[in-house]
Amino acid sequence: MKRSEFSFELPEELIAQHPAPERDGARLMVIDAMTGALTHSLIRDLPTHVPAHTICVPNDVKVRHARLLLRRAGGGAGEALLLRAFPDGSFEAMVRPGVKLKPGKRADVVDPNSGAILANCLIEDTLDEGLRRVRIQHETMDLDWDAVDRIGRLPLPPYIHHAADGEDETRYQTSFHADEGEAVAAPTAGLHFTPGLIEQLQAKDCLWQPVRLHVGLGTFRPMTAEHLEDHIMHEERFEIPDDTAAILETNFRTRQRPLLCVGTTSLRTLESAWDGANLRRSGATRIFIKPGYRLRSANHLLTNFHLPESTLFVLICALLGTELAKHAYAEAVRERYRFFSYGDDMLILNTEH
Repeated sequence: MKRSEFSFELPEELIAQHPAPERDGARLMVIDAMTGALTHSLIRDLPTHVPAHTICVPNDVKVRHARLLLRRAGGGAGEALLLRAFPDGSFEAMVRPGVKLKPGKRADVVDPNSGAILANCLIEDTLDEGLRRVRIQHETMDLDWDAVDRIGRLPLPPYIHHAADGEDETRYQTSFHADEGEAVAAPTAGLHFTPGLIEQLQAKDCLWQPVRLHVGLGTFRPMTAEHLEDHIMHEERFEIPDDTAAILETNFRTRQRPLLCVGTTSLRTLESAWDGANLRRSGATRIFIKPGYRLRSANHLLTNFHLPESTLFVLICALLGTELAKHAYAEAVRERYRFFSYGDDMLILNTEH
């Protein structure tokens, strides 16, 4: 399959630059994968569309302030996006400009407003896929994620054209996130949930059972290969808490309750963890869900609207079929739905068709 088969027209003005005024105020497209029936609703009405007794599985990962502004030795600007921490205290990172930030180079981590030096970034090594191993230090002391959180910026996607501000500090995190994790992008379907919306689902005997996938390049890196078969997903780590795992293992075997994945990261976690017989509590995944793939875990999926020619739109095509997926997205464009991280949502029912 060619990447170009998953293209569609998207007016730039439909790319949401800010969230809806209220978390649960976004629009919701509901589509049945089995029948193709499509209706329009609102996120706050999600409980009317989710079947009673459903297990809802969100991703509760915390988004880190992983973007660091750099000033190189000659005064030029740079940037480091930290992806994950290594046990020795260094980080895997994307750096720009890569041609200038080679192993052995140092750069200052600076405050974006005052220009004050906050830390030092040492480029230690070149890794696969053009990435770097870097060490963030202050007075020779290595900084961990908690320290980086205090000096970095939220890594808003490049299609959001403003620097992270106070609104983003609240709204680019889920209301239910854990205090742990090293995500560099938000699990965006979860951004719409308020405590009240979760309570309404629980009032229908729906269970709220989080998992955690540390969102990284595997989720958001664009495809560059012409053929899907040549695209290599970047590795992302996941964990499934014991209480969630116990409920999921029982349900996978009995199928007593329907299962809703809140976001593609939760879906990719479960599809990687459950092999049809056993559930891994932790691990890493490079899973790329594309047409022809048969789901093992979920009955329903809640997800935002995704980029053309992205691995996530390919995933939607795997669930709906490419023709129906393109029809739904064309309808979203006609109805002026808002796309991407701060945009509206789609609820896909009966993914097991």
